[in-house]
Amino acid sequence: MTLLQFSWKALSLGLATCLSVAPALAQQAARPATAVQVPTEAQLAAFPNMTGFRLSSDGKHMLAIESKGDQRTIVVWKTAALSERPTVIGSTSMQIQSAFFLKNDVLGVFLSQPYDSRIGERVVKTFISKMMVTDLEGKKWREPLETSDMGLGETSRRVKALAVPTVLSTMPGDPDHVIMEGDSVGSDRDVFRYNVRTGVATRILRLGEKDSGVFVDSQGRVRAKIRADIDAKGAFIATEIRNNANSTWEEHFRSYVKDRDVVQAVGLGLNDNTLILSSNVGRETTALYEYDPAQRKQVSTVFEHRFFDATGVRRVGRFDGAAAGPIDGFYFDGVFQGEVYYDNPQFDAVVKGMARALGLTETNVTLTEVASGKQAETKMLNGAAVRILDYRAGDVPVYLIQVSGLAYPTEFYLLRGQQLTLLSRAYPQIDRRALGSAKFVYYKSRDGLNIPGYLVTPNPQLCGPGPYAAVVHPHGGPWARDSMDYDGSGWVPMMVSRCQVVLMPQFRGSAGWGRALWLAGDAEWGQKMQDDKDDGAKWLVSEKLADPKRIAMFGFSYGGYSAMAAAVRPNDLYKCAIAGAGVSDITKIVSDFYTNPFFRESQGPTIRGLSPALQADKIQIPIMVYHGERDQIVPLVQSEMFVDKARQSRQKVDYHVLKDYAHGPAWTREIMTRQLSLISDYFKTGCGGSGL
Repeated sequence: MTLLQFSWKALSLGLATCLSVAPALAQQAARPATAVQVPTEAQLAAFPNMTGFRLSSDGKHMLAIESKGDQRTIVVWKTAALSERPTVIGSTSMQIQSAFFLKNDVLGVFLSQPYDSRIGERVVKTFISKMMVTDLEGKKWREPLETSDMGLGETSRRVKALAVPTVLSTMPGDPDHVIMEGDSVGSDRDVFRYNVRTGVATRILRLGEKDSGVFVDSQGRVRAKIRADIDAKGAFIATEIRNNANSTWEEHFRSYVKDRDVVQAVGLGLNDNTLILSSNVGRETTALYEYDPAQRKQVSTVFEHRFFDATGVRRVGRFDGAAAGPIDGFYFDGVFQGEVYYDNPQFDAVVKGMARALGLTETNVTLTEVASGKQAETKMLNGAAVRILDYRAGDVPVYLIQVSGLAYPTEFYLLRGQQLTLLSRAYPQIDRRALGSAKFVYYKSRDGLNIPGYLVTPNPQLCGPGPYAAVVHPHGGPWARDSMDYDGSGWVPMMVSRCQVVLMPQFRGSAGWGRALWLAGDAEWGQKMQDDKDDGAKWLVSEKLADPKRIAMFGFSYGGYSAMAAAVRPNDLYKCAIAGAGVSDITKIVSDFYTNPFFRESQGPTIRGLSPALQADKIQIPIMVYHGERDQIVPLVQSEMFVDKARQSRQKVDYHVLKDYAHGPAWTREIMTRQLSLISDYFKTGCGGSGL
């Protein structure tokens, strides 16, 4: 019986069977029919119970990161004996963040810890990350690309201590070596062949200070790189490809950042001499091309999507764009970001079978071009995405599968032959019914653009019928985007479980939705970019989802800037705002951080518009501002400037500095719980005194 022939009814029955076979991996039994349980802030702040699942190249081992409170350990199983006791690897001095297989019997591990650096009289509070190499039992540890400190001054030693190398290729066919790039803050920002057994590193390419984005194939050959520079026409990105005949570097493409063109090598072509390039030159969305460097000719378009940017390729049994062999699928930034179009019916069958086994149904979705308004109908799973994270062929094929959605906390499964095993419910403490329902939407901006968004609506069983209190929740970046995957920050599940409808607008300036939306945000900070969020609030009211007197804005980073701008702009839309780590003075942030001539010219002109700090004494609504003391992405002074001036207004201003919090994940679950509690409590009893 082949994989495509086995019964998906049998697969559904196998789910229950496997849970009884491997009880140590089953994190949560089915819930009885009880009242909906609203998650606490502490439950929402918890690390995923198990996450970061990876398969070894030979498929014989699997690892994951397990969390118990603030303690995180690496757990390693034999895939053929999941019911046996796994190996557990811990760390006493640093916190484990992630792990992966460098080789079948060698792990790469990323760890972090708080770090205070004294520069003159000033103490900079931040975090440091380190990469270490160890065996499957965690007995021997080594720092890769480690060099002697002899002859280095104090400053150089501190800089070297912060260096973290990047793995460019694990070279699955080589039992001993991988390819690494030295960290840009270190003294050796070059490309090395590193022996995981002996620790010996051999430089294979010396990078210039303007080089970046190196592409290395699975044989360890550096095939292409990106160079960022400036000429008489302005800042540009050059794609250079190594000539196989004489090993010289030749420039094949040059695109100027003012045009926002991007060309990048993302994989090997259908043969060893060609490359797969991603390019948006002359296009609305990025497509994938096969390119022949020797002939300097595009061979064919291998994948394109009318509504979303294509990003990469997947290979049979490797899922590594640098590997050779047949291509089985293509990555694109769809509704669930990082989606895959499978060119191989085997994988499509697995995804559809998993969806059926889990009771996930398909729904019709209308996709709309942002500028033209042209539409197309498609189908997608309702509320969650099923992803094949990894696959190993063989006598018994092995699939590592993830299921996740904004209202569907992440789950991991292993399909081995016909046996399906629940590996982990990442958030077993969360009652899925409390998370309402999520869907992908569009709404019109006042100047006619079709703005994509994610809408999460409370469960009527818990909250009754709408309209509800509402939160417009813009993402950071702004050259970023949201996804329909579960929000591990806890923000969205917390708000919707507290009966607030949440809109995540993909406002102009958001990346991944095509050229029109991306470019439309240039120099529109606090202006048309902000109009898009306000138009989203009005749309919620028009759809009878939001009570017009109970709308707030909450965001972090650029989203925090948006919340500050919402407090300044007189529009009577919002009852209050919450700004986490927001930029308040865009002129100062550009002058402080965009000192590199390339970035000053490429991105500096796009960051123009309203600086909320300059008008904070005229804020129109109450606001809560919070910021991490270890934030080195948006410095604490950005919130301090805004708060100092905002307190001259007639509005109530709450301000909180979070100890040991940076620009992102908290160091402890207590800190993360405090952050969520500040938000939850403000919407419950603050927001002008009566809550949202």
